[in-house]
Amino acid sequence: MTALPCVFCDIVAGLAPAEVLARWSDAIAIVPLYPVADQHALIVPRVHVDGPAEDPMVTGMVFQRAAEYASATCLPFNLVISEGAEATQTVRHAHAHFIPRAAGDGLPLPWTPQQTAA
Repeated sequence: MTALPCVFCDIVAGLAPAEVLARWSDAIAIVPLYPVADQHALIVPRVHVDGPAEDPMVTGMVFQRAAEYASATCLPFNLVISEGAEATQTVRHAHAHFIPRAAGDGLPLPWTPQQTAA
């Protein structure tokens, strides 16, 4: 667990602004600052854990809430969760990205052939 300020903890506590899309007793769904697709959402647990490996029960709950959220959209989607900066985690508070997809949307995943080398 981190002692550093956490923007997701502030959002959950109502101390920072966010567009909340769904609420559960243990998580919220919000619009990310920089959505990569229409209807991109973050599923954020109300309890702080730095990353998904820290508490597998919280991670499982996040995926359950993300699946519930996704089932209401009837869209094809990716569900992405990252652990560590090297894996693109930018906020040290476990969360999942619900990313709707469409044929030809041009949105690559890090391991897909359309990803260009840096």
